[in-house]
Amino acid sequence: MGLIDRRIGLLSAIFLLAFGLAVARAGKLMVIDHASLKQRATGQQVGDQKIVAPRGAILDRNGEELAVSTDSADISATPYLVKHVPEVARRLAPLLKTDAGDVATKLSDRESGFVYLARGVDGRAAQKIRKLAIEGVDVMPTTQRFFPSKTVAAQLLGFVGTEGKGLSGLEYSWEKRLHGTDGRRRVVKDGSGDPISTVTTQEVHPGADLRLTIDNQMQLQAESVLSRVGAKFQPKGATAIVMNPGDGEILALANWPKLDANDPTTASPAAQQNRALGFTYEPGSTFKAVTVAGALEEGAVTASTMFSLPPTIQVADRVIKESHDRGAVSLTTSQILAQSSNVGSVMIGQRLGAERFDKWVHRFGFGTPTGIDLTGEERGLVLRHQEYSGSSMGNLPIGQGIAVTPIQMAAAYSAIANGGILRSPHIVRQVGDEPAREPRGKRILTRKTASSLRTMLEGVLGPGGTASEAAIPGYDLAGKTGTAQKIDPQTGEYSKSNYVGSFIGFAPAKHPKLLVAVMVDEPRGAYYGGIVAAPAFQEILNFALPYMKIPPS
Repeated sequence: MGLIDRRIGLLSAIFLLAFGLAVARAGKLMVIDHASLKQRATGQQVGDQKIVAPRGAILDRNGEELAVSTDSADISATPYLVKHVPEVARRLAPLLKTDAGDVATKLSDRESGFVYLARGVDGRAAQKIRKLAIEGVDVMPTTQRFFPSKTVAAQLLGFVGTEGKGLSGLEYSWEKRLHGTDGRRRVVKDGSGDPISTVTTQEVHPGADLRLTIDNQMQLQAESVLSRVGAKFQPKGATAIVMNPGDGEILALANWPKLDANDPTTASPAAQQNRALGFTYEPGSTFKAVTVAGALEEGAVTASTMFSLPPTIQVADRVIKESHDRGAVSLTTSQILAQSSNVGSVMIGQRLGAERFDKWVHRFGFGTPTGIDLTGEERGLVLRHQEYSGSSMGNLPIGQGIAVTPIQMAAAYSAIANGGILRSPHIVRQVGDEPAREPRGKRILTRKTASSLRTMLEGVLGPGGTASEAAIPGYDLAGKTGTAQKIDPQTGEYSKSNYVGSFIGFAPAKHPKLLVAVMVDEPRGAYYGGIVAAPAFQEILNFALPYMKIPPS
């Protein structure tokens, strides 16, 4: 009997000890670990998810899609819920297009409550992952930006990051309108992880579509022409702008080298740059039209004013000569512009004087952004006349010692083409259902002066002009070549091998409907604007004039 009592007592003691431990454990769970366990349970059963707002599409002027959003998903995990990590990693890796070891590493942090396994997984792969029904792995629907034409207008359009926000170009400039407003929803799951309740806590507002002034076919043609320029002259870069000088609408904005908008991070910095807005350069002879415009408006010259030009001219410590050696000649203002005489342009600038010349440089908008509806625009570099040196009026009238952007030059020549109104170029035509506001311009030239300049610039493409080979039969064209030396960063002096060749012109000359600007940075083998840029201008117009149904002159 004593032995039985002892056994019963021992069993009772063991039972009481086990019960005490159970009570202590329950107390710890209910008191000490209550908060963390509640949080973990809630995390497993209740989730607050973001509903990504559908991003607005970007369309050309005719409704062709340039940028759209496609279904995709972000794949995340709660590592401490994932069992058999090596097996899970092996099954997920091919669908995530990554290494199984990388997946396993992310899943091995057992203390972590959340980790992304991949972002922006395409819809098909996301659906396969969803069907695997792996505990602890979540598929969160989102969208991915897709550019159907890949390289077309890539630098202009920009790209979108993994967080769904625009990082460059139009995607960045118009991020707020394109993105819309994301929503939120609360999802309650049962013990098996299956949703049993979904409640929207914040409504989603889709982004607005952007309809551009860009014409996709015109853009394709401009990029094709630049590709041929790139293949022939191997420059560092090139850009072309096609616009309506009457209202400032940009019909094409092309850059070379090309960039695949669907994979922008693998491209070189040169390919990612939108040179039309972000590249500053000395404009060279294309700037002579500004010099002549100011002199005409101030009454310092007329189109027929005759100048006796020596072979060279000295200004302070600088000797300015022509691009090709010649003897003494007599030329009118019109002939000076048509033949791009450096000596003649300096003499016209001297008649204008430093203070009035400076006024006209700023009146044409140089030294300030054009106000185009894009970010990333450079302002250029322009000195005030108080900062001029003794030789400034020897180089500024011929486009040296001043830095501009291609879009600034296009805007300035548009003012000449349209009768004297300077206005901001623009590229967005409609936002959602709302027409974009058309920029108001300001008159900077009289109609008479603008008309006189257009006639003078016709001579550039006529017999004896610097771009006579760029003429198009049946059409009267006007424009100006430019060839400018670049500064050598090593010496701080003008390079003897690196140039910028450019051409800006419009058609028809009397009543312009199209303006084309082409800039080629550091071409090889040839560098004169009349050789590297003027043929590209001609080729773009050869397509654009009949395409836009503009009849011959």
